[in-house]
Amino acid sequence: MSTVISRVWARMVALLPGRAELMEVRRDPRRDLLAGLTVAIVALPLALGFGVSSGLGAEAGLATAVVAGAVAAVFGGSNLQVSGPTGAMTVVLVPIVGEYGPTGVLTVGLMAGVLLVALAALKAGRYMRYIPAPVVEGFTLGIACVIGLQQVPNALGVPKPEGDRVLVVTWRAVEEFATSPNWTAFGFAVAVAAVMLVGARWRPTVPFSILAVIAATVVAQSAHLDAAKPIGDLPSGLPLPSLSFLDLGSLGTLLAPAVAVAALAALESLLSASVADGMTVGQQHDPDRELFGQGLANIAAPLFGGVPATGAIARTAVNVRTGAGSRLASLTHAAVLAIIVFAAAPLVSKIPLAALAGVLLATAIRMVEVGSLKAMAKATRSDALILVLTALATLALDLVYAVIIGLVVAGGLALRAVAKQARFDQVPLDRGNHSVEEHALLAEHIVAYRIDGPLFFAAAHRFLLELTEVADVRVVILRMSRVSTMDATGALVLKDAVQKLHRRGILVLASGIRAGQRQVLDSVGALELLRHESQEYATTPDAIRAARHHLETAGVLPALPAHEQSRLASEEGLR
Repeated sequence: MSTVISRVWARMVALLPGRAELMEVRRDPRRDLLAGLTVAIVALPLALGFGVSSGLGAEAGLATAVVAGAVAAVFGGSNLQVSGPTGAMTVVLVPIVGEYGPTGVLTVGLMAGVLLVALAALKAGRYMRYIPAPVVEGFTLGIACVIGLQQVPNALGVPKPEGDRVLVVTWRAVEEFATSPNWTAFGFAVAVAAVMLVGARWRPTVPFSILAVIAATVVAQSAHLDAAKPIGDLPSGLPLPSLSFLDLGSLGTLLAPAVAVAALAALESLLSASVADGMTVGQQHDPDRELFGQGLANIAAPLFGGVPATGAIARTAVNVRTGAGSRLASLTHAAVLAIIVFAAAPLVSKIPLAALAGVLLATAIRMVEVGSLKAMAKATRSDALILVLTALATLALDLVYAVIIGLVVAGGLALRAVAKQARFDQVPLDRGNHSVEEHALLAEHIVAYRIDGPLFFAAAHRFLLELTEVADVRVVILRMSRVSTMDATGALVLKDAVQKLHRRGILVLASGIRAGQRQVLDSVGALELLRHESQEYATTPDAIRAARHHLETAGVLPALPAHEQSRLASEEGLR
């Protein structure tokens, strides 16, 4: 027991930040401070908007950006990652809020954090590389659609209709707007989104989101536009850490939502860290440490009233583009937002909800990479199918189910493609040691097949059908040196085929069986069936000689003269 505890402790210590990260912070602090300030300006309206969208309010979004952003920056596995509330996480949280309330969301976040730390201890970060690109692209497209649809009620200035299905809620909001239109709110949302989208093309480095929100707030306040509903009062500071929200009796019912939140946090954070690596030279994140940092961030955020957090792709990209080189930039981003919480809460509370909806609408639009989608759709029909199914599942179901569906479909199509690579071809017998007449006689009674590629569950039954259709022969030789992989299903199917041939009086010999194949064949009882007189054959010529000897013994072939047998034996000795 003590050994296990010491190993776990050693693993946890290995996940903590080391001296190298501290040295990186000191390399170019001025550049990192400027990058962090820029990211904070971009992150402010997003944090407010995602907090409102989650159902816990703008203050929850700010608390998450500050607390989770700081903790993940210190303990995460990427020097450039920026963490906080995200649209993808908001999509998952909305139904949890509807079913379990705000305290349920906080409890789920805490539980998800513990699960992420456990995943880090189990070194689960490496498995991120196995998620296919079409699943990621479809996932991102679906998230963008859901985020955009979630903003429709605030963008139209109508109360959010009841329901937890985004398509239903959006339709009801449109019906409400048609009955009683709020053109002021609609105008603010469209104007802010347009400024962000056009401005990003004109001057990508300028934070048009905060400029547009400030302008909308000034116009709403100066013109006393009652139709532009503001965020509302915000606390002037972070609440003291507390576990009062935790209901131990509800932990069992909240486990499934916690698993979903943890899975999404892991997926989005590792995706974001990978994007950051791709945008730089010389940066490489540690996936297990990233899970560890996100786990601690999600444990800490609920204590201050924050929602579950992940690595944020958009904010991380801004961080990289503005020259960040170390964790100091992410820490600066969290510190600036904390100053805003303490010093500017009354001003922030006056921001119109419609303006924040415009920010998130523009964010959703910018998440869609049209070029990547076109490339993926043109690659193969399988890739296009996976992308579309994942996107539709994200929109109609939820994000975790969408990823699972995408992975299952991708796995099924990949297995189908691999199974098609398996080949079962008849090959000519070696003429080297036989005359033309003898070769023709052998060919009448012996047939050799070469198996190329994998012999596993997806391809095995086609092999069974082809092999058992062999007719008018006495011996079948299976050349197995080119079998790339074999599973228990493939071995069982091979055993079944050999038994059916034996019942027809056909001897089956195998050559070139590899060590790994031998273990699988032996485990299902197929290896003994491929042996003749308790012997195996390393090469196909060995198997052919054994087949000829069998046919000679059975009287099917005439025995070779003594001098011919001596010649063949001497030639074999020289090989």
